[in-house]
Amino acid sequence: MHDLANNIDNFPQGHPVRVYIEENFLIKNLFKELFKTDVNEDFQAFYNIFNQLCEVEKHFARKENQLFPYLEKYGWTNPSQGMWAFHDQIREEIKYVRKQVEEKNLDNLLNDAMNLYNSLSHLIQVEEGRLLPNALTMLSEDDWKEMYEGDKEIGWMFATAPVRYPELTEEEYIHPSQDKKKRKLPFSLEDRTHYDEGYLTPEQVNFIFKFLPVDITYVDENDRVVFYNRGDDRVFPRSAGIIGREVKFCHPPKSVDQVLKILEEFKAGRQDTAEFWIQFKGKFIHIRYFAVRDDEKVYKGVIEMSQDITDIRKLEGDKRLLDWE
Repeated sequence: MHDLANNIDNFPQGHPVRVYIEENFLIKNLFKELFKTDVNEDFQAFYNIFNQLCEVEKHFARKENQLFPYLEKYGWTNPSQGMWAFHDQIREEIKYVRKQVEEKNLDNLLNDAMNLYNSLSHLIQVEEGRLLPNALTMLSEDDWKEMYEGDKEIGWMFATAPVRYPELTEEEYIHPSQDKKKRKLPFSLEDRTHYDEGYLTPEQVNFIFKFLPVDITYVDENDRVVFYNRGDDRVFPRSAGIIGREVKFCHPPKSVDQVLKILEEFKAGRQDTAEFWIQFKGKFIHIRYFAVRDDEKVYKGVIEMSQDITDIRKLEGDKRLLDWE
């Protein structure tokens, strides 16, 4: 316990661990003030200090809703059970003391407050001696950085919020791959479907497939064509009659054996991709097949993608400026 608290400056300002320790310092200082205050002579001061101590609920809630889920992700579930139960015990003690304070039952109030102090002191020992050191070992730096928005929503015991960790200036650019902020969506979810990331309407999905400069055909796990995209600009023309048709009947006889071989290897799990390139009507065409599998690695079909890369093959050097006329 002492090493973590005594080395608080090893943690950057706003780091969740530093904030938890700073709140523990605050809890101890508030109790010092509480025990120095004569409740009979200055009840209002005692009441105000006790109300500040009740803000420990935010300390508990951040642990339960922020820290514990991350620990569970790495397989440590004990805090979500044992320590959460300890939180609930202390909540009941706070509730009891509050009742005594509000009803001005002052005779045993000091003893009641001392019992609460002992419970919180023990909790602090467990936090700084076991919980936080283990969390520092388990969690990645990205995990700690992701916590700010959720922590902010719950709040802290302090009158002024801690600095953001990691601290960002308003103008600082964040690469999309590093942007982990959960935003309130500025659009309705009505008529939208949630994909791996993001929400699209059927019209938007159709736009994506229509304007992608590649031909895509999706064959399901039963070898039936269920989808193709685009229209007049396709490399290899398609028509609506292909939908529902067995894929072996959608290729010329001279190439159907290769198609069946690809399907066989994909279904067996021995291969995941196949690619070809051909000269076709004066263009250089790149053709790729991708096995589609669900999270359990069960085969769900194949995507065939064809693209005219004639002009792409001619590219050299860099082009970093627009040259629109």
